[in-house]
Amino acid sequence: MKLNYEKDGVMYAILSYLMWGITPIYWKLVQHVSSGEILAQRVFWAFIFMLILLFAMKKWHTYIIFVKEIMKKPALFWSLFIASVLISANWGIFMWAVMKGKILEASLGQYIIPLTSVLLGVIVLKEKLNRTQILAFILAGIGVLTLTIHYGVFPWISLSLALTFGLYSLAKRKIRADSTIGLTLETMVISPIALVYILYLMFQSHSQFFDSFSTSLLLMGGGMVTALPLLLFTKSAKKVSLSMLGILQYISPTLSLLVGVGLYHESLTRAHFIAFIFIWLALAIYTFSSITKRGQENKKQLENKSKIEA
Repeated sequence: MKLNYEKDGVMYAILSYLMWGITPIYWKLVQHVSSGEILAQRVFWAFIFMLILLFAMKKWHTYIIFVKEIMKKPALFWSLFIASVLISANWGIFMWAVMKGKILEASLGQYIIPLTSVLLGVIVLKEKLNRTQILAFILAGIGVLTLTIHYGVFPWISLSLALTFGLYSLAKRKIRADSTIGLTLETMVISPIALVYILYLMFQSHSQFFDSFSTSLLLMGGGMVTALPLLLFTKSAKKVSLSMLGILQYISPTLSLLVGVGLYHESLTRAHFIAFIFIWLALAIYTFSSITKRGQENKKQLENKSKIEA
C-alpha cells in the first residue's frame, strides 16, 4: 500500500517537472507578444485560475482567513509582497530568456537553484556547510566562471533566475499556507499592478491580446500553465520522500536544455559543455551529500525511538 502511495507521488512529480521542462515551447507560441505583456497576462490569469480552483476545492473560506490575517499583520503582508515580486521577476526573466533564444542559460539557472538556496541559507539563516557541500559550491563556481571568461559577460540570466527563486523561497517562509492558497495570495498581490499595465497597453493600442483568437487563448492559458504543474508538485510532495524529489527536480532543467538545443537549435558551445559538466558534478555531489545526511538523521531518529520504547 505504501509502495503504491509513493509510486503515485513519483508520477505526479515527474508530470510536474515534465510540464515545467517544456514550458519554453508554450511561451515560444506567443513570442510575437512582448515579454512585459506576457508576464502581466500570466500573473492576472493565474490569479483568476487559482480563484476558480479555490471554489472547486472548497478552500475559499481558508483563503479569506489568510487574507484577513495578512491585512492585520504588516510584516506578513510585506513578506508576501516581496515573495510575489520575486516570483514574478523570476517568471519574467525566464520568459525573456526564452524569447531571446537563451533557453540554455535559463536551464543553467534552474540547475543551480538548489545550490543558491543552500548558499542563501548559509548567509541569511547562518546555516553551516559540510566539506562535501563546499566542494559542490567550488565546482559550480568554476562552471559559472568558465562561461564568464569565455564570453566576457557575466551569466546574469542564469544567476538572476537562481537568485530570485532562492530569495523567493526565503521570503515566503513566514507565509504558512499550502501551495494552492499560497500561489493565490502571491498572484493576488501582483494582479492589480498587472491589470493596470494590461489596461495601459490597451489604451495605448500596444496590447496584442486581441490580435487573434489563438493569441488570446494562449495568453489566458498561461495562467493554467503556471498553476497546474505546481498543483501536481504539491500532491507529489506529500507522498514522495525529499531525497527522491531532490533527484527528480533535475528533470525540468534537463528537458529545457534538450528543448533549447534540439528543438530551437541553440548552440551548445564547448564553454557551455564544460560549464554544465562542472554544474552536473556539483549537483551530483550535493544530492549525494543531502541524501546521505538525511539517511543518517533518519537512522538516529529510529535509534532514539527504539531506546525510548525499550
